[in-house]
Amino acid sequence: MHAMILKKIGAPLEWTERPDPLPGPGEIRLKISACGVCRTDLHVVDGELPNPRVPIIPGHEIVGRVDMIGPGVGGFDIGERVGVPWLGHTCHVCGPCLGGHENLCDHPEFTGFTRDGGYATLAVADARFAFPLGEKGEDAALAPLLCAGLIGWRAFKIALRCAGRIERLGLYGFGAAAHILAQVATRQGHEVFAFTRPGDLASQDFARTLSAVWAGGSDEEPPEKLDAAIIFAPVGALVPAALRAVRKGGAVVCAGIHMSDIPSFPYALLWEERQLVSVANLTRRDGLEFLRLAPELGIETTTKIYPLSDANRALADLRAGVFDGAAVLVP
Repeated sequence: MHAMILKKIGAPLEWTERPDPLPGPGEIRLKISACGVCRTDLHVVDGELPNPRVPIIPGHEIVGRVDMIGPGVGGFDIGERVGVPWLGHTCHVCGPCLGGHENLCDHPEFTGFTRDGGYATLAVADARFAFPLGEKGEDAALAPLLCAGLIGWRAFKIALRCAGRIERLGLYGFGAAAHILAQVATRQGHEVFAFTRPGDLASQDFARTLSAVWAGGSDEEPPEKLDAAIIFAPVGALVPAALRAVRKGGAVVCAGIHMSDIPSFPYALLWEERQLVSVANLTRRDGLEFLRLAPELGIETTTKIYPLSDANRALADLRAGVFDGAAVLVP
């Protein structure tokens, strides 16, 4: 197999040939056809997540075909198309797992961070955390759904739970996750307000093509108070801005795995029962719900395709914000 491997934190990924991996008990092996490039991959490469493991193959939005099945695995066929997300394994015995919160497992494994991921031609996955994808849709178009889509969906569910009702939803950072969630929200009858980097008129125009009723810079106030806001950009300064934008009893959900420090802000921004919460990882239930819902709603991803060997360029372009939607690597 071939892979783009992170061998040193902060260094470029290296094109490497390795022996083909073999699936162990409870695992399947995939021949990879596409892998999305997620902002979390930048955090992995930059060493911004705790307890990094190197060398590691990044990538956790994997689409591929089962080409080998390990002992004890049922429910999958050779040649079946499946997706592998960020949450790659849980212990099933800790308090969070037993309490129905496997996304908060005390002993998790994460695809592309603590177990090898999808910037490769082959990958091995825990079969319990692989999602059947069926045959509808192109591989590259499906890949962003496996993290950008899933984390957006979980963040949206939490926003609904906290805010009670949502007519007006703000999305801070209009990248891969927001461009998917904007479609979900508008097709379910919610109004979307998109916040981009100040002066990023191209992303604002892109948001409007996805039915955002308003688009502006993150330094701007929306024309109406929001019921909830979801922050995808890893910028702590957006927290007080979003709190300022939501109504009494509204909610601000931080959807990223990493964020710069949140500056101090007056208590008045939080008062009147506004809620500030975070989202961590996903559950398999989230995945099954969203991957069933996406085709029903006709969700379409906007993708920029890169050869696997150009993973470093894809990451650099993501960092610079030079494309709309999501980047996807193909072998």
